[in-house]
Amino acid sequence: MGNVQLLAGKSAAITGGVTGIGRAIALSYIKHGSNVAMNHLGDPKSSEHFQTLLDEAAEIVGSRDEGENRLVEVPGDVGDPETGKKLVKTAAERWGRLDVFVSNAGICEFREFLDITPDLWNQTLSANLTGAFNSVHAAAVQMSTQSPRGGSIIGISSISALVGGSQQAHYTPTKAGVLSLMQSCACALGKYNIRCNALLPGTIRTQLNEKDLEQEEKRRYMEGRIPLGRIGVTEDLAGPAVFLGCEELSGYVSGAQLLVDGGLFVNLQ
Repeated sequence: MGNVQLLAGKSAAITGGVTGIGRAIALSYIKHGSNVAMNHLGDPKSSEHFQTLLDEAAEIVGSRDEGENRLVEVPGDVGDPETGKKLVKTAAERWGRLDVFVSNAGICEFREFLDITPDLWNQTLSANLTGAFNSVHAAAVQMSTQSPRGGSIIGISSISALVGGSQQAHYTPTKAGVLSLMQSCACALGKYNIRCNALLPGTIRTQLNEKDLEQEEKRRYMEGRIPLGRIGVTEDLAGPAVFLGCEELSGYVSGAQLLVDGGLFVNLQ
């Protein structure tokens, strides 16, 4: 798309955005002219990741000062309702409104079903689904009351919302929940001109699955199931996230689920 900026002057907020898919979306939003409020856990590693993200943003916009104007961090655990509120408030106060909200924060620790503990279940549910609800709710309150009303909410679900996984019985229900949350939000929030959609990544190379993909036999097996013949990269989610955030391109898209999986789902037979 060359130098066309599809989100020029927009204000966005992203949860769990300093690594992986969230990071790729943030950088793409910056490239397309948006300001971005970025949530991360607040631990030293995440803070370090934010600084490198700021470096990349500064490179895109041409200066460190401009990078710091366009990208702001809001540390905190999305499981705490106050984190989402703080993230949304930061974006709205800094740039006047919130146009796009991406609920991306999530965890996935592979575990055999019989070894899943109540603690692991609760931790996964809190980060992936309760966190999504808390932060999406905060975004919806802002979008429904600002003038003019409206915006785009994007939930990062997963192909795991549609299929099971032998070591993911604590994870797949949360991703099905994010998809269902976006569908219900689309029904509830349309009257405020708020569009709600879900992105469903397939097998994407992130910090969550790096160890798996280092095993050549496993990687080849996974690639063999994907019609496009390759494992996805985080940047593969950036274009679809820009599409769903851009009113001109997707202004009549709400309640939709968009698979970004190289064709994997339709090939599972």
